[in-house]
Amino acid sequence: MSSGREHEMGADQASVLAEITGMLRAVLGAAAVGEDITTDTTFGHDLEMESIDVVALAGRLQARYGDTVNLAQFLAGLDLESVRDLKVGQLVEFIADARREVAA
Repeated sequence: MSSGREHEMGADQASVLAEITGMLRAVLGAAAVGEDITTDTTFGHDLEMESIDVVALAGRLQARYGDTVNLAQFLAGLDLESVRDLKVGQLVEFIADARREVAA
């Protein structure tokens, strides 16, 4: 089920969301992910990601986006509870913003 927020996203963010969704399904397994991943899906509570899953996602992000996207640096600015509550949409915005900065 999609939130209204997806309808407000630009094409770049929608593209990033699709890529992140694919990466999460690859890391966690399609069965583990279950329902649709939206911008409101949380990494900790909804997807129940473990630290090893985050490392695997970081590797996939590095392979896809290179040095443009540094997940460790992004997460370093957050406290533990904020990491658990982190939403997919926040990561999508971070990636889209990083890509825009590089393109500028």
